[in-house]
This record gives sequence, structure tokens and C-alpha cells, in this order.
Amino acid sequence: MAFVPLHVHTEYSLLDGLSQIKPLIKKAQEFDFNSMAITDHGVMYGAIEFYKSCKEANIKPIIGMEAYISKEKHTIKDPSKKTNANHLLLLAKNYQGYQNLMKLTSIGQLEGFYYKPRFDKETLKKYSQGLIVTSACPAGELAESLINDDWKKARNTVQWFLDIFHDDYYLEIQKHEYELYIPQAQDSKIKQDLEKMKQNEKIINDGIFKLSREFGVPIVATNDSHYINQDDAPAQDALVCVATGTTVDQVDRLRFIDSPSFYVRSQQEMETLFADIPEAITNTQIIADKCDVEITLGKWFFPKPQLPSGVSEEQELRSEIARLTSQRIEVNSNIEKRINYELDTICTKGYAGYFLIMAEFANWTKSRGIITNTRGSAAGSIVSYILGVTSVDPIKYYLPFERFLNPFRPSPPDIDLDIADNRRQEMIEFITQRFGKDKVAQICTFGRMMARASIKDIARVLGYEYSFGDQLAKQIPEGSQGFPMSINRALEESNELKVRYDTDKEAKKVIDLAKKVERNARHISVHAAAVVVAPDELTKFTPLQKETKGEKVITQYEMHAAEDVGLIKFDILGITQLSIMNSALDIIEAMHGNRIDLEKIPLDDKPTFELLSRGETHGVFQLGSSGMTKWLVDLKATRVEDLMAMIALFRPGPMANIPEYIARKKGEKPIQYAHPKMAKFLESSFGILVYQDDLLFTALELAGYNWEEVDKFRKAVGKKIPEEMAKQHIKFVEGCQKHSDMSKSESENLWKLFEPFQGYGFNKAHAASYGMVSYRSAYLKANYPVEFMTALLTADTNDADKVTAGIEECRRMKIIVLPPDINSSQSSFTIEPNDKSLHNQAIRFGLTAIKNVGSAAVEAIVSERQTNAYQSIADFISRIDNRKVNKKVMESLIKVGALDAFGNRAALLQAADELKAMADKQAKLAVKNQSSLFQDSENDFSNMLHFPLPQVNDLPLEIKLSMEKELLGFYVTENPIAKKLSVIKAAITHRIDEIDIGKNYNQIVKVGGYIKQIRQVTTKKNSKQMAFATLADETGEIDIVVFPKIFEQTKDCWQEEQILVVEGKVDFKEDKLNILADKITLVTPSGQSISLEPDVHTLLIPRKTSQQQLVKINTLLKENTGDHKLTLMFENGGSKPKLMILPFGVNFNADVRNQIIHILKNPYG
Repeated sequence: MAFVPLHVHTEYSLLDGLSQIKPLIKKAQEFDFNSMAITDHGVMYGAIEFYKSCKEANIKPIIGMEAYISKEKHTIKDPSKKTNANHLLLLAKNYQGYQNLMKLTSIGQLEGFYYKPRFDKETLKKYSQGLIVTSACPAGELAESLINDDWKKARNTVQWFLDIFHDDYYLEIQKHEYELYIPQAQDSKIKQDLEKMKQNEKIINDGIFKLSREFGVPIVATNDSHYINQDDAPAQDALVCVATGTTVDQVDRLRFIDSPSFYVRSQQEMETLFADIPEAITNTQIIADKCDVEITLGKWFFPKPQLPSGVSEEQELRSEIARLTSQRIEVNSNIEKRINYELDTICTKGYAGYFLIMAEFANWTKSRGIITNTRGSAAGSIVSYILGVTSVDPIKYYLPFERFLNPFRPSPPDIDLDIADNRRQEMIEFITQRFGKDKVAQICTFGRMMARASIKDIARVLGYEYSFGDQLAKQIPEGSQGFPMSINRALEESNELKVRYDTDKEAKKVIDLAKKVERNARHISVHAAAVVVAPDELTKFTPLQKETKGEKVITQYEMHAAEDVGLIKFDILGITQLSIMNSALDIIEAMHGNRIDLEKIPLDDKPTFELLSRGETHGVFQLGSSGMTKWLVDLKATRVEDLMAMIALFRPGPMANIPEYIARKKGEKPIQYAHPKMAKFLESSFGILVYQDDLLFTALELAGYNWEEVDKFRKAVGKKIPEEMAKQHIKFVEGCQKHSDMSKSESENLWKLFEPFQGYGFNKAHAASYGMVSYRSAYLKANYPVEFMTALLTADTNDADKVTAGIEECRRMKIIVLPPDINSSQSSFTIEPNDKSLHNQAIRFGLTAIKNVGSAAVEAIVSERQTNAYQSIADFISRIDNRKVNKKVMESLIKVGALDAFGNRAALLQAADELKAMADKQAKLAVKNQSSLFQDSENDFSNMLHFPLPQVNDLPLEIKLSMEKELLGFYVTENPIAKKLSVIKAAITHRIDEIDIGKNYNQIVKVGGYIKQIRQVTTKKNSKQMAFATLADETGEIDIVVFPKIFEQTKDCWQEEQILVVEGKVDFKEDKLNILADKITLVTPSGQSISLEPDVHTLLIPRKTSQQQLVKINTLLKENTGDHKLTLMFENGGSKPKLMILPFGVNFNADVRNQIIHILKNPYG
């Protein structure tokens, strides 16, 4: 009989198994296996993927698990017994067994997890039906007893499993041939460990033979497979090192590598290995024949909505639509026809309950003032609009229902809901309470070892310095959304990486090994949006577990597998912008007494469109990027439809249509249609194809497609499937000729208009929904600017870069941002009166923006001052809870200036320690209630309140600024970089925010600023270095492209925070502006400008460079004479840098430069 692998780990034995499922099944086909099992450690992550892959390959899938069975009740978590569990191999015989496997792993994860997901024997007994059990590997209970020579326990173990599982219990033996590898072991410890494993394997197998004869239990042979091929052993070993935080050269760790036999063996190998007991091979097939699990895939199981007694889902939906229609829309015969058509489609396909549930969700969010939005094509449904699920009128904006749902679509509707991110968990808790804790979970997702991460991980486990792996990883180009970068693709696209691979043996070693682990599952996490709701217990559909280091219950099946087994997914994505808008509405209501309903604001608000036309888009949803802003300034939008179109067009491919759209809107070019029929759906976009829906309407109206055919057309275009595109090309051209009386050339020209949309076309309903949110956020900023910016800063509190940008935007808007203050600041940013600020309102920093000041401290500070403001630092310290406001918190508050009203920061810092000590003494006395010391306590308290501040000078400005930067992430007192930038004003032609794509594209400009980021790359063509830098000033930032010639001459100048003036041509690539550097002017801290001539190299000598270092540099330069002119710029030459042009030429190559860098880094010269 055939051999069947029954003990097989995949990549879902996270960082222990290497085998990815598709190549694993391919190997099974190669070995002509008729069946194969999946038995990952304690989980069923890969069960559905494995099941489907096996079915496609005509191999019987055996769903199993190598479980952890606890030695005592699984709810006991004893720190002295971290490994208090044994392995046990479980295989599902039938569907009941499969369901019991899901139940057992869920119990292990949710109830018994303690280092491993454990369940006890009583639980196993309860869920034993339909399962086959083997005694497992050397970590099994039986093997442990045999190794310990505990025959009584061994016999009891066999008898217990026989009593429960009868003839579905097998004794498992393995032969990993340790004897072959002992002579190869170089290390004595490894040799000793291999000897021990060899002895243990013999003890186990001899014991199993004896117990088999004694109890009549059949023996089954397995090979504990953790990787596919024997030469994969080093890659699997690397994964183990990643998991355990070790390196491959460490001896005292988990090591499979010393006996590389944990691979998928062929039948011939297994028959040879177990020639002394052939029935052990035969029994693998007997077990496989027993197993027959059929999992229903593709059938949907909807949760149930709340219904009145005796009312069906369809009746309730139709009743709700009839009740709400007049409240949401003005009805005419066409709209009535559309409503009935949608209802008939929804109800015929059995989706009425789903829409009722979505309406329930929408009503719940509205009742709590939570802003939501829908993504995707759902806004095309008028039923959804009437129910209040969506907020965009599909009739007004010509949104097709069929793009969302049509009679031909096999999958259920998918309404993706965006929600304010600070309210998302609240909504999930509502759903859990509404449907039941056992029916709701968030969906898992797997973090994978992508190209860069795998390089870094492998470099580390191979023992290389962090910088080696980091540098190598940075040579891998970024991928794009939906098309992640792979190592093989990077070697094709990055000349720098390819050269390194071909010339550096160490780099090649890392890259080759990284290829083998690339895309392997690394860890499990929680999907950002997806929640599943089941009509029954979830464990009947998917195994469950808790999130890593958290309490959220998540599925073990990832999104696609969860959908395969029929679970209904609700995408609920937290969006920060919606939180900002929600917060702004709360602030407006608190300050003005009225709650704005964003669905009822005017859609022709003049201040809103003026704000967008001025390019004041910072913080506006989807419109804030520099590239988008430039187009909006040129566009001068007057309709929400313009914003919808820009959101759709501002992406690769369709972006080429933006200038034409703007020209036609402004009347600079005529509105034309490729065919008269297209006016019906292209009127609002001036005859230009903007959305993917425009392609679909073209196919429908001109080429005679129906919605079933057009759905295939959409998938072909969206996924860029070459074979399908070729078929659709022929069908479309012939259809246009037949149905619209077009010539072949006219039809071909129309097809060519579709090319920019391949892979990039935007769903019109999605663009409409997002365009509406963009308009609403712009409306809030235009009409309630201080309230909007307060909400924005609060949302960005934990992101220093965003807060800095927000403060700069406030300054531009003439909104004063006040520093933190112990008597005025709340937890978050707040508004207070200020007649010097816009609308007489200033924004005050929140205390939680200060590093080390947690919510408990802030709550204590704010609560205590409700009755009386703090009068002094002594008053503050005497009144505050010193357990919550400790020394670190106190120092942080002083350093950022929150207590500046009480004295200078130097004096406050000195006084704080002594005052804190006095306060601590007071607290201890209060706790002890020592009446004999009461008088002393009163005296101490009086002394504390009248404590005089030390008479000391304030801290130097540089130190104050440094502390502010450290604790806030930005500067409060003043911005030193802005001060430095003041010296370049006369040398520039434009501030960064003044560069306009319409006016300045392809023109020479001079901009100045400081280097915010710098990235060096090597060109493909000639392997020369160039750089991409981000230059920032007070108004914004822009990318600078520094080509090899300029970079070689100015390399030392490209350092973070260095101030430069860059002269170059304005370019526009990858949807944003950049400058192609042509000439660089270096600006020193003292304000001196040094023009770096094209043929002169410049070397910056830092302050405090020693005489010894200078002598070494001089000697080095004289030893490397050549044709390069070199200017030395001494930063330590007084108030102005001293320039010295060398009297001789130098061969200033990379080697010389690197040697100089080494000298400068060595303080001893």
C-alpha cells in the first residue's frame, strides 16, 4: 500500500515550519501521494488553504493538528511549569471530527493558553468524536513516559486513549537517523545532544513495539516534516533563530539543523527506512482511507436581523423602504422603478436581512453622533441611501446599482463602513452585545516576511551587524500597492543590489537564504477592518483565538478562508479624518450651541471652494498632498463633482486626463464625446473618462454588453489579466461595430482610451463617497477654522511631525497656538479667547502632548485645579497626588514651560526636588497619622508654601529648545530652524509653497531650506551614486533629485538639518513636484552662503577637529594628487567658516573620501 504523510508542518507552524502550501502540494504530486495531512502546532490557520489546494491537485486532504495536551486542568497556569504539556497528533475522520478540532484548538487558545495553546484530557474526551489520535513525536506523553522508564504511566496512557478512541488510536514511530549525523558534528555539545536523541528514539520505538504487542494497538510511521526538501534545512533553522532571538552559530538552542531529516520523504525512502516494520507504512494508508472530510465552501451563512413577530426579512425591508423613502428622496416614476428593481434583486438573492443589519448599524452610529462613510460600490444603491447606510444620492450622481449588486453576481453584497477611529471599538462592542459574544470575532491576518524584512532577519540570525542587514535591505526598491516587491524582482530592478549580489559573497549568502524564507508567515495579527458575524457559534465555522498580547477574539482563518466557509464579513475601518470631523463637530456644538448635520450642509458653499482654490488643503480628507493641492489650485473647483473627479483621476494612468479635465471645465477646450451615446454618462465630467464605471457604461451602451459580461470586463481591466484583456478587446471592438454603427478604427481608438485605467480605474461610487467626505472636511475648515485645527492637532497629538505641520498651518492661518500651561491646558488641545488670533480664538496645547505625562497625571492635575488655580510651584506640588505626578512628570512639565508662570525653568527645576521631598514627607505623615508629629507637619507645610525659589539665571535658549524638542517633538519658544532659514530669504526666488505646477513647471527656481531626509542610491546605468532629498522650509517641503555629477561634487553637504539653497528645474513625477538640482549653495550656521561650483569639490571640516586629524587629512590628500579642485571649509574657523582652496589638485575619489570620514570619526586622529 501507499505511504501517506501524516505528520506535516507548514509555514503556519509560525517560524517553525518552512513549507508553504502550494509548493508542498506540488511536492506531494511529484511523489504521487494520494493523500496528505496538515498538522500544525496547536492551530488550524492553513486548513482551508490546504483543503482547497489538495482538492485542486486531486489529493485527499487530511485536516489535523499537533495539539498540546496539558498534564493538569488547562485553566491552571503555574509559572513553575511553563512546559506543562505534551504533544498529541489529531486527525479529523469526518466533518464532526473537523468541527471538534476547531473546538479544541479554540479552547486551547481562549482558555488554556499559557506559552502554548493547551487543553486537558477531559476536554479532549468531550470532543473526541470523529478524531483519530496518534501518540505523537518524542514530546508526546507516551514517549516521555518511555524515556523516563515509567512503564506504569506508559501503560495507563495507552489504556486511556484506547478507552476513548478505540481503534482510532495509533502508536507513532519516527526514524530521524541521528546516527548518520553524529560523526559530522564538530561541537561536543551538539554531538552529545545527537547521541541523546538517538538513544531516546531507540527507547521510544522499542517501547512502542512492546506496547503494540501488549495492547494490540497498530503502529504508524511518520516523518516529522518541517520543510519540503532536505536542502531547505538551513532556511528552516534560520526561521527557528528568528523565533527564538538567537543566531545560527549558537549551540545551546533549539536545533533541527544538526540532523536535517525533517523534510517530506518519498514513499521509497520511508519504505527503506521502515523495512523492519512494513505495516507501519501500510497503516498510513489505512488511516488516510478512514479520513473523509467534506467542507462546504461557497455557501453563505447570514446572521439574523431583529424582526417583529411573524414578519419575514423581505417584508420588513420593503416596509422600512416604504416608511423612509419620502424622508430621504423626492420620488418620481423613474426613482420608484429603480427602488423596486433594487428591492427585487436584493430579496430574490436572499440579502434582505443583510441590508436590515446594515441599517441597524447606521442607526446606532447616528444615535451616538458618530460619523461614518461607505467605501466601494455600496453608494450605488438607492436602497442603502434610503436606509441611511450611505450618504450620497446615487440618482443625482449617476451611480449604478449593478456595479454593487446585480442578478449575475455570485458573491453577497459587501458594504464597507468607515467610522471615526476613536469610536470603532465601541461599535464592535455593540455588535458583540447585539449578536452574542460567541458569534462575533475580528478576522486575523498574517504578517509575512517581505523582501526587506527577510533580508534584515536573515542577516541578524547569521550574526552580521545590524547595519549590514539594514544597508542591504535599503537597496531593495519599494513595491507598490497590490504589487509588493520581491527579492528576485529587486535583483532585476536595482542595479545597486545586483552588483552587490554578484561581487559580495556575504551579501549573496544573506540574499540566497532570505529568498527561501521570503513571504513566509511570521506572525498573526488583527485585520484592520474585518469583523465576522455568524448565525450560530463561530467555532462551527472557524477556529478562534485571542490576538497576540491582547484580549480581542479573532478567527484563525484569514479573510479569504473565512469567506470560503461562508462567514459574512463586515468591514469596519477606523479613519482618523472622521474622528477629526467628529471632534470638530463636538467643539462647534460646545462653543456655539448647535450641532451641525453634515448631510444637510449646502453643497455650493463659497468659502469652501475658495479655500480649496487657494490650495489651503492641509488636514482636508484626501486633498492634502502637494500634488493634489497644485491641481486644485489650477482647477478652481465649483462642484462636489469636481472633487469626486479629482480623487478618481489623481492616480497613475488616469492622471494624464487631469489637464484636459481642467481645460474643458474652464472652457479653454471644447467638450467632446467619442460617441453621442457617451453624453448620457460623461456629461458631468465634460466628456472625459474619469471612473472605471465610465468604461463599464461604454461597454454597456456602445458594445452591447450586459451586466454579467461587463463584470468580467471589469475584472479583466482591474486586474490586468492579459489573456482576458485580449478576449475583451476583440469582443468590445466587434460589439461597438455591431451595436453603435462604429468603424473598426473608431472602435479601436475608443479601446485605446481604456489603457490608462488598466489596474488603476477608480470606482465612481467610492470616489463619490470620498469626495463628499472631502467636501465636508473642507467645509469645516473653511467655516470653523479654529475648531477644525484644534480637532486636527488633538488627533495628531502622538505624531510630532504632524503636530509640527499643524502648528505651521495655524501660523499661516493667523491662529495663535499657545504653549502648555498648568492652569490653562486640558488633556487635549483646546480653544481659549485671544483677541490677537483668528476669530479671537487661540489654541492651547494639551498636557497629553508632553512626553512622560500620562493620562492619570493629567486627570489628577485638571481635577485638582477645578476649585482653585495653582498659585505657585509649591502650591502645585503640595496639592497634587505625588503617586501620579512623580518626579519625571514634574520635570517634563517644567522643561516644556508649563510652569513658566511660576518662575524661570532653571529655578523651578532646582526647587522641584526639595519641594517634592517635603511633599513626600507630608504624605507619609498623613498615612501614619502620627499625632505627636502633627505640629512639625504643620510647620513643614507652612515652610513648603512659602518656599522661596532659588535666584538663578534661566536656562540658555538652546537648552530650553532642546528640551522642548525632546519632550514635545517640536519647538514652542521659537523654531531655531526657522530662525536659521531667515538668512536665506534674499537668496531664493520662491518659498516651497509658492511653487506652482501651472506657473513653474519646467522652469528654473531657487528654493532654500533644511534637509529633512536624504536617501542615496546607485544608478543602474553606470553604478554611480546619486541622492533623493527632502528639503523643508516654514511653508512646506519638496523632493530634490541630485544626479550623480552634482552629488559627487557636493556629497558632504547632504546631511540632515543642513541648510541649502537649491537651484534647479521644477519637475512633476509620481504625482508630486520635485526639483532637479543643478546648483547648490551651502549656508553655514552663521549665515554665510558658499556657492559650490560645478567643477570644485568641497570638504566640510567640523568644529573641534583636532590638530592630529588635520595633519592626517593633509598627508592623505598629498598622497592622492590628481585633477580635482578641492575647497576645505573649516567650521571651527571663528564666526565665519574659513575657506581654503588647496594649491594642488587631488584625486578625490570615494576611497579618499571614506578615509577622511574615518579620520574625522576618530577623535584621536
